[in-house]
Amino acid sequence: MEIAVLIIGIIVLLTLIIKFKFNTYVSLIITSVAVGLGLGMPASKIAVTIQNGIGSQLGELALVFGFGAMLGRLVADAGGAYRIANTLIDKFGRRFLQLAVVVASFIIGIALFFEVGIVLLVPIVFAIAIEAGVPVLTLGIPMAAALSVTHGFLPPHPAPTAIAAVLGANAGKVLLYGIIVAIPTVYIAGVLFSKVAKRYVPEAFEHAGNLKALGPQKEFKLEETPGFGISVLTSLFPVILMAITTVYELTVHNGIAPKNPNALDNFISFIGSPSIAMLISLLFAMWSMGYHRRIASKDIMNTLEEAVKSIAMLLLVIGGGGAFKQVLIDGGVGEAVKNMFAATSISPLILGWLIAVVLRVALGSATVASLTAAGLVLPLMQGAGIDPALMVLSVGAGSLAASHVNDAGFWMFKEYFDLSVKETLLTWTVLETVISVIGLAGVLLLSMVV
Repeated sequence: MEIAVLIIGIIVLLTLIIKFKFNTYVSLIITSVAVGLGLGMPASKIAVTIQNGIGSQLGELALVFGFGAMLGRLVADAGGAYRIANTLIDKFGRRFLQLAVVVASFIIGIALFFEVGIVLLVPIVFAIAIEAGVPVLTLGIPMAAALSVTHGFLPPHPAPTAIAAVLGANAGKVLLYGIIVAIPTVYIAGVLFSKVAKRYVPEAFEHAGNLKALGPQKEFKLEETPGFGISVLTSLFPVILMAITTVYELTVHNGIAPKNPNALDNFISFIGSPSIAMLISLLFAMWSMGYHRRIASKDIMNTLEEAVKSIAMLLLVIGGGGAFKQVLIDGGVGEAVKNMFAATSISPLILGWLIAVVLRVALGSATVASLTAAGLVLPLMQGAGIDPALMVLSVGAGSLAASHVNDAGFWMFKEYFDLSVKETLLTWTVLETVISVIGLAGVLLLSMVV
């Protein structure tokens, strides 16, 4: 019964978003109420469950996302991302242009949300492709692969950070494992896959792209942008802080929180917690991308305000996803899924990935798919003793699979690279699926050695 209600609920959510063009957040809340009633929850309890779901989901995440968006906008507006991309492409040379784009996009992707990163990098990729005399898609696929992998695997991005909160995983550990899985995934999906794609869909590589789809572009003079070193350091600052804490805990305490922490333990734990790491990183970015470059305080604050506006709806959608997740848990769907797969020999890591894939195909949003899947696999993970950090990556990988016409990223890629729907399905959709499958394989291999 519970599973039937879940399926009907997902169909309702899909219908509201795709057919009736409802706002995703509104659709999630409507579906949450409908599913709660379908599961037999008392009407008065449904409202409390939705409130608890939104509150618990956005507690720390609002800080992390807000500070992360501000940091990314500071780096972008100051020209730091432009400097990173140009410097790496210049250093790698024409022969290794794809690798240069991958490294640049990976660094920039850690600091910027997917949509912001692609808008920022596409003009740079177009300019480099024209100068080097290569098809824009030859560099566009590696760029999209790197941005997508950071979006799906690495905190402080929305999906992995939100899943980590639901599953109780250490964000620093997720980041460390995520980087281990992400590096080979990006190379295979970004560099190797682009060569395969050129063979089976050569017509897609003949397009010159469509810069008009990006609207007005901010012009940068390289000599006026921040230095390469300070730009990279600023972008990676939260990663460095969380990595320091994780490495310290793994080497000094074998990954187990000490019962009686000393002053150093407390300090390391403090600077590595996602919200504090992002706050420290933001303050550093305000100095390195702002005050240090003699930019007026008023202009820096305007940049921060614009950054917050850009993520307002994303925060609501994540909150709505938290509400839906909580209704499923309180309504007994999580236990029903656990009971359904109790006797199966399939790894919970694979089940989590499969559930996320199905939800991704149905709903389009990677964030909503991963949040819903996380709520469903939580009891499976706890019963099997799976490392929560690995489960975060498994669900994150599944949430990237098979992006198609119900995903905004699909249309962005289509428009920017001037592709037909068929060509987009054969390039972007396959690329996202390759990332998902290779990501799962990396997680399964990692689970054997940690």
